[in-house]
Amino acid sequence: MNFLEERIVKDGVVKEGNVLKVDSFLNHQMDIKLLDQMGAEFKRRFADKPINKILTIEASGIGIACVVAQHFNVPVVFAKKSQSINLDGDMYVAEVESFTHKCINHVIVAQKFLTPEDHVLIIDDFLANGCALQGLIQIVQSSGATVEGIGIAIEKGFQSGGRIIRNLGFQLESLAIVDGMNAETGEIQFRDQSKTELNSVEKAENEICRSATLD
Repeated sequence: MNFLEERIVKDGVVKEGNVLKVDSFLNHQMDIKLLDQMGAEFKRRFADKPINKILTIEASGIGIACVVAQHFNVPVVFAKKSQSINLDGDMYVAEVESFTHKCINHVIVAQKFLTPEDHVLIIDDFLANGCALQGLIQIVQSSGATVEGIGIAIEKGFQSGGRIIRNLGFQLESLAIVDGMNAETGEIQFRDQSKTELNSVEKAENEICRSATLD
């Protein structure tokens, strides 16, 4: 069990509906020493990549991304989920369907912050269905930049997002993969990532989110 899994077992709370609350240390109140460990681990896993920019999405991914960026010594760009008066100039906009809320969200990044010369590491706190992540990937690709990898704090391995992203050919590194949770007992089952998964490439045409870039 790695350091993040240990912290999830210690302070995470399992709720009905496969909800894992980690707000006491990760995505509401943040343990900066823990985030620093995460940043160091992502740096180790992507050490061979020419990363010059970190991309995340507001709001809970920002804190993690900033600490990760310190280890890479690169800037952070965070995608906005809504238009604001502070945004000006040309934008990359991904239209992403939310299965949870049954609506379409717009994910926005100013074009001046992503160029064809950029080599991007995408960072986020959770991965479940992966729709927002697919939107970020499409924005990077629309800019001509390169997705060098994707770092996730906690992946819900019983949902389809991780499989979809890996099937698309991206290096996806999740520090903890939860394969099951029991709200009655509080038990959390983690995937043993040291084992090679069989049948790692599976067809997922019916699981791809509705997502399009409007640039």
